[in-house]
Amino acid sequence: MLAVTSTRDVNVSELSSQQVTERRPQSRRRELLTFLVLAFGIWPLVAVAVVGGYGFLVWMFQLVFGPPGPPPAPH
Repeated sequence: MLAVTSTRDVNVSELSSQQVTERRPQSRRRELLTFLVLAFGIWPLVAVAVVGGYGFLVWMFQLVFGPPGPPPAPH
């Protein structure tokens, strides 16, 4: 059996430190942007949705089964 290797296959260890360093600023910018979008965009919306969903569930439960409290007193 013959093993065919391509000259385009590049091992990570063959990359020079200069090539890795050149990509770092763009990667940092993208990582910072991703963090900001998550921290100030998506997670606050998820938190509001979870709390709102829980409130809606409690509201619907109380509509069907009545509000919490002691049972009515006998007359």
